[in-house]
Amino acid sequence: MNLNKAVFFIMLGAALWGTIGWFVKNLYTYGFTPMEVVTLRAASTALLLMIYLVFKSPKTLYLQSLKDLKYFIGTGIFSIIFFNYCMFTAIELSTIPVATALLYTGPAFVTIFSYFLFKESFTKQKLIALMGTLLGTCLVVGLLPLNLISVPMASILFGIGSGVGYALYSIFSKYALKKYSSLSITTFTFIIASVTLIPFFPFQEKIQLLIEPEVLFYVFGLGLFPTAIAYIVYTYGLNKTEASKASILTTIEPVVATLIGIFIFQEAFTFVQMIGMSLIIGAVIFMQTKQKKDFQGKSKVII
Repeated sequence: MNLNKAVFFIMLGAALWGTIGWFVKNLYTYGFTPMEVVTLRAASTALLLMIYLVFKSPKTLYLQSLKDLKYFIGTGIFSIIFFNYCMFTAIELSTIPVATALLYTGPAFVTIFSYFLFKESFTKQKLIALMGTLLGTCLVVGLLPLNLISVPMASILFGIGSGVGYALYSIFSKYALKKYSSLSITTFTFIIASVTLIPFFPFQEKIQLLIEPEVLFYVFGLGLFPTAIAYIVYTYGLNKTEASKASILTTIEPVVATLIGIFIFQEAFTFVQMIGMSLIIGAVIFMQTKQKKDFQGKSKVII
């Protein structure tokens, strides 16, 4: 596969990630709560990935040791469940563009966590990127200039929480990558997440909804397009290019999400907020330009 094709697959995967808000917003119209949508996404993704791997690579589904479950409890519960719940709640309380911008504070949290956990160097480049992320976040949520807009505090907290959860996936995955492929990690992550959440899903109340064709389309569409397919094509492209370059290409994701929020759901997003999002995306790109061995690219979060 040549480089142009690899770039195409990476950007396709990132663009598919950007469509998640469309599926989530449509499921909300049927009365599902953010946690119920997290459950539906985890369960449908786990099922689809297991079916895919049974035919493509059955060995990928083998757990090498029960002790390794601790990695996937970290990625499945402390990252995927937590960050999806925070992100979906932020979408419900504010808008897709605002929630997506706050989610992209994740790489900044990875940098901070890695400094304390892995003793990674804290360079001037990283400091500039963190400052850019902070300034961009202030512009997106309306703290600058002079509270020009008003984003609910709860939405801000959930949005930043999604960024923290996003970061934790990379942190836990760094340990798991020593023994497992990124596709195995993602599959086990969603299996653990779904097993944890399904017992609490109100099937008696929602069973009638779950048999409606449109609801099933949104449920499995959520698990298929912005999750399973997005991850598979991203990983396929990643194998043929540098992780740092792939991380930069994935910044198409918030652009797609923002366009969906503005043009499909007619959500407000001011020029000042766009500048803020540009600063956050720019910080992500700047942080990656010289980090050829950054582990984030190898353990991209499925959002």
